[in-house]
Amino acid sequence: MKFDHIIIRYGEISTKKRNRKSFVDKLKNHIRWALRDFKAAKLQASRERMYIMLNGEDHQKIIDQIKGVYGIQSLSPALKIGRDIEEIKAAALHYVDQLSGEIETFKVSTKRSDKDFPYDTNEMNHLLGGHLLRNKDGILKVDVKKPDLDLRVEIRKEAVYLSGENIHGAGGLPFGSSGKAMLMLSGGIDSPVAGFLSMKRGLEIECIHFYSPPFTSERSKQKVMDLAEKLALVNGSMKVHIVPFTEIQVLIQKQIPENYTMTSTRRLMLRIADAIREREEALAIITGESLGQVASQTMNSMFAINEVISTPVLRPLIAMDKLEIIELAKQYDTFEISNQPYEDCCTVFTPASPKTKPKLEKVQYYESFVDFDKLIEEAVEKTEIRKLHFGEKATGEESIEDLF
Repeated sequence: MKFDHIIIRYGEISTKKRNRKSFVDKLKNHIRWALRDFKAAKLQASRERMYIMLNGEDHQKIIDQIKGVYGIQSLSPALKIGRDIEEIKAAALHYVDQLSGEIETFKVSTKRSDKDFPYDTNEMNHLLGGHLLRNKDGILKVDVKKPDLDLRVEIRKEAVYLSGENIHGAGGLPFGSSGKAMLMLSGGIDSPVAGFLSMKRGLEIECIHFYSPPFTSERSKQKVMDLAEKLALVNGSMKVHIVPFTEIQVLIQKQIPENYTMTSTRRLMLRIADAIREREEALAIITGESLGQVASQTMNSMFAINEVISTPVLRPLIAMDKLEIIELAKQYDTFEISNQPYEDCCTVFTPASPKTKPKLEKVQYYESFVDFDKLIEEAVEKTEIRKLHFGEKATGEESIEDLF
């Protein structure tokens, strides 16, 4: 006896009304991509939930593969069986034996839509509950208020359905359902986490990285590409825009007072990122900034830096402290990569005493003596674009957009 289907619950998508179908369609496409290695499995969707018909595939492997898909609130392995009471008892015991985690308490909840079935709901609850207690003596006990497992039995004319284990999904919204934004990706801990959290809210993202050779090494760029590969696990691909930033950074060091170089650097990065955003038809810029974490992330600094663009700048980490961000980085498996000792352009050029409360009028005055516009245009034109596909080195697999 094997689980024959998996129930997928939408969660937040269920709150959508007229545009729910578009959210469901994006989630469906993403799940199909996640199921690409399970050829026999088939996906069915309704307005309220989806079902994966396993057709012999391993249910646990599929759950492990799709539980990280954004938009899925929870999953439940389920059994479809005949209406014979002995078969139902055996299936109930099998369900408990196949749970992914240990339980101590349970209850049985029967729903009988076929009133011709010879046992009513209370009788079924007692029959199945007693059968489990006899076979799990000393292991399980009944708790009707807060059980570890609520074994749900649905009796229909054509068959009986068993489910109950709720496995948490990633939550959030389906990838690409909220539009596209550009992630300013450094080699640090924060920006990759900001990328994952943005994708959890349904954003499709592309990365922008500022590269300043020879002050930053080729290994620092590879570190960023490794982080981008982690981000590519979400949807199968990731585009990375690598901006040559050396000339601009050297000019900033020469022309701008030292304690304002960080402010000016961030302003010019935003201007370049915004030009790339416009070219790529994205709607926002994402950063890994956390309020007050460093000099460029104080309120005064962000006010002075943001003045150069009118595009929305999204900061998913704004209210988090460093320890919270590190914990998320470990969950997303980016912490060890970010912790490698290869510095990015911001770290290399950090002044000894950067302004924590820069004045907008002062940075505007300092920048007025330099024509940065032409250098910004050249940096955008010379930007190298790399597109990563998940698994391409090993298998040549395609991304979601290639499949649909």
